[in-house]
Amino acid sequence: MLLRRPLHAAVLCLCFAGATTFAQTAPTAAPGAEQGPAATPPAGDSGAQGSTGPAPAATQAPQGAPTPAKPAAVPLAGPVRNIVLVHGAFVDGSSWNGVVAKLQRKGYHVSSVQNPLTSLADDVAATRRVLARENGPVLLVGHSWGGVVITEVAANAPNVAGLVYVAALAPQLHESAMDVMKAGGPMPAGQSISKDANGFLWLDRARYRADLAADVPEMVTRVLAAAQVPIAAQAFDEPVDQIGWKDRPSWYVLTTQDRAVSPALQKSIAERIGAKVVPVASSHLAPVSHAGAVADAIDHAARELSRSQR
Repeated sequence: MLLRRPLHAAVLCLCFAGATTFAQTAPTAAPGAEQGPAATPPAGDSGAQGSTGPAPAATQAPQGAPTPAKPAAVPLAGPVRNIVLVHGAFVDGSSWNGVVAKLQRKGYHVSSVQNPLTSLADDVAATRRVLARENGPVLLVGHSWGGVVITEVAANAPNVAGLVYVAALAPQLHESAMDVMKAGGPMPAGQSISKDANGFLWLDRARYRADLAADVPEMVTRVLAAAQVPIAAQAFDEPVDQIGWKDRPSWYVLTTQDRAVSPALQKSIAERIGAKVVPVASSHLAPVSHAGAVADAIDHAARELSRSQR
């Protein structure tokens, strides 16, 4: 059954992050590709996508034992060579394929998180497992719903040097995705979402391209719609308990032709978190339709962070 309009709005923002391998923008090989992030913009490194292994079981401290000290922060000096990408709802990590390829050719170590989309807490845990495997400073990137995830994760991740939001939500403390979306009003993509009997949200295949990916080839969007990963509706109501953008530099890729998260709402989000705005004439699925521009924005942010940490 269709969700009510408020929930639609929240959901749509949530995420139409990505695509599948078929949605990948083919990388343009350039001779003399740079060997590290200290070269010129566009793309990346030969790092592999992040693997998400099971989290180690927690061991209970003996009664009366002192509270363990917080882990020492990882020194953030030196160039930012690690990029961790967090996808949104209705897709998986392959939505970043085009961006990953371009950043790898730039010399970055890139990891793409595979979020279960079963709850905010579960997606946060999946992202933290990937971050724990990184060696050195990390630039954490979230698309759409992924913005909520990186907002929560970064606050307690000493190796995160900065954040990049791509058409993403960035809640205030104790806000949920739904709270953020309410400020933007209903959007066309919200009408494409329905909830099944198990409480998971799905996108209408017939409206997928028009509402989320108008600038993505139709053949690709048919594949994306068929392979979509549903997200638990309750995730949109889960508030963040901490906000990583408060004490870290951030950038915002604003998609000016977005029918899921309005450009006006994106602008408002970017302003309140103090992010540097990078406008891109794209639909909501910018990592798919404009992989090059998104990779350039991430590369630029990594270079700025690297210069500031010398």
